[in-house]
Amino acid sequence: MTADSAPSSDTVLVDALEPAEGPETAAALASAVALDSERAVDAVAALLHGKRAAVLTGAGLSTDSGIPDYRGQGAPTRTPMTFQTFVADERSRKRYWAGSHLGWRVFRQAEPNLGHRSLVQLERAGAIAGVITQNVDGLHTRAGSRHVVELHGSLDRVICLACGQAFGRDSIAARLETDNPVLRDPDSIHIAPDGDADVGNIDDFVVPACTVCQGMLKPNVVFFGELVPTETFLEASALVQGADALIVAGSSLAVNSGIRLVEQARRRKLPIIVINRGVTKGDGRALHKLEAGTSETFAALAERLLG
Repeated sequence: MTADSAPSSDTVLVDALEPAEGPETAAALASAVALDSERAVDAVAALLHGKRAAVLTGAGLSTDSGIPDYRGQGAPTRTPMTFQTFVADERSRKRYWAGSHLGWRVFRQAEPNLGHRSLVQLERAGAIAGVITQNVDGLHTRAGSRHVVELHGSLDRVICLACGQAFGRDSIAARLETDNPVLRDPDSIHIAPDGDADVGNIDDFVVPACTVCQGMLKPNVVFFGELVPTETFLEASALVQGADALIVAGSSLAVNSGIRLVEQARRRKLPIIVINRGVTKGDGRALHKLEAGTSETFAALAERLLG
């Protein structure tokens, strides 16, 4: 489907439907949407039968694990930390570490959801070649996926920008809490919509340094203003090049690295399927766009392809 063409019969446009007038209309509308959703999944399953797909996932896949989607519908406006600010401004770096530490607690407690588990089933059966994820939560690996390309890194690792030494996030978290007792009481810290943390006297906040060279530590994730490491992008690109189809799930494709992979698939004339609640930058390139949740959609696809 091109950007200027009319939606096909297997495209589910839930948000384009008119508001219901009453209970009977609402029930009929819900039934029609459910039927359209089933037909859309049937069409995608038929398309993928006998093929191996690459899957590109975004934050929408992890919302069912309790991790917020910061770009989804209704998400607050936020100003993400840039690499340049992190390196150059000590106070911003301290606020980032305070907020990131509390965010790490949420990530650490999150469990893989039905969508993650369904992808594991599909990979084991040979229906998908692997997963490229824009998420930094590590949930694909924890679910059991074997071929995972973490496009933007992972929060469970910390690196020294000076000597390259890597550390486990849990060890850095322990040091943060030892040096900053306020972090042991998360209710005393206010997190702003942009991710900054108000920890009272920010000047007293202690950020851990590298134990090897005393250099600056940074979570091993790609910040705004940074490039995806070349070898990582090449691995993701190779996964797309070797696939028979590309599924984009839970991503608005607002980040350049994601849309570049979709464009590679388009140039290879691969069928592209987009599963996302809300508009994405890849909708005009998609053969099928499913306006649906990722967990239930992957579960339904697994049932049809493996059942």
